[in-house]
Amino acid sequence: MPDLTRRRLLAASVPAIGGAAALHHAVPHRHPWDHEARAATDRHAGHAAHGGHASFRDGATVDHAANGFDPHEIVRDFDWGRTRRLASGRVLREWELTALDKEIEVAPGIRFAAWTYNGRIPGPTLRCREGERLRITFTNGSAHPHTIHFHGIHPAEMDGVPGLGAGEIAPGGRTTYEFDAAPAGLHLYHCHVRPLAEHLAKGLYGAFIVDPAEPREEADELVMVMNGFDTNFDRANEVYAANTIGFAYMDRPIAVRRDELVRLYLVNVLEYDLINSFHLHGNLFHYFPTGTGREPSEHTDTVMLCQGQRGILQWRFPYAGRYMFHAHQSEFTELGWQGFFEVGA
Repeated sequence: MPDLTRRRLLAASVPAIGGAAALHHAVPHRHPWDHEARAATDRHAGHAAHGGHASFRDGATVDHAANGFDPHEIVRDFDWGRTRRLASGRVLREWELTALDKEIEVAPGIRFAAWTYNGRIPGPTLRCREGERLRITFTNGSAHPHTIHFHGIHPAEMDGVPGLGAGEIAPGGRTTYEFDAAPAGLHLYHCHVRPLAEHLAKGLYGAFIVDPAEPREEADELVMVMNGFDTNFDRANEVYAANTIGFAYMDRPIAVRRDELVRLYLVNVLEYDLINSFHLHGNLFHYFPTGTGREPSEHTDTVMLCQGQRGILQWRFPYAGRYMFHAHQSEFTELGWQGFFEVGA
């Protein structure tokens, strides 16, 4: 049997015999040069109902309860931790994160041996306020050494890299990262143990938000961590998503309200691909790179991000209806990275 690659899956040229090949039956794929496969996909996957884009075949779904996390909850789940006042009057904000080895389902019937923070991918979206003291207690419940590296400003010994501070945390080990919340903006955290590609591709990452001292305007706030999964270990992803599960927001769109400000915290942690992107249909957004400035850099409908890049997107929907969002790389879209906003009156 030929090597299984995402391009072969897209071209519908491999037999569906378990493992990654089963993804061919779970996901309809279209390719511009494969007219026969495209026609078959259109007949069997009901593309007309999805505006010419894909979703899982035959209404197949992922068991979110079995996974222990649900992308429909993650999209609005912000973890503020626990707080208490220090003697100085300053706020101390604390979290506990645990690395765990866990098998998850990333597409119907497609299992993936993941490494997780707190049993979910992405890990909890940690949120705090500028100037607070942060304390993150990390326990390694995995069979492999791990760390937590935070993007932002902090002392070298709190950087979560091998050879500095606590360095690599061995299985069963524990350490504490403590630093001030700075600067205000959208950041991320991830494991920084080599091989880095493996530790990120397996799922050890999450979003980290520092709210500015002067609060932003009230908004309906969302978080999307763009990621992907190499299900057959060929260093190419077979599944792409925002918040882990491909097509999660297609059949069950994200509900928002017309004329209400939407604020999206968008982080790219995709491994094995150089660029990821976000495209919004029927509208444009203001884009704030890294979220560290108060003025947008552009007013657009598409933004491209390298791994580790992130930004805040803001917009309002002037019309009710269903509006698609997705990567503007066709392969990513057809392999899961797309969804809908459902705009109510």
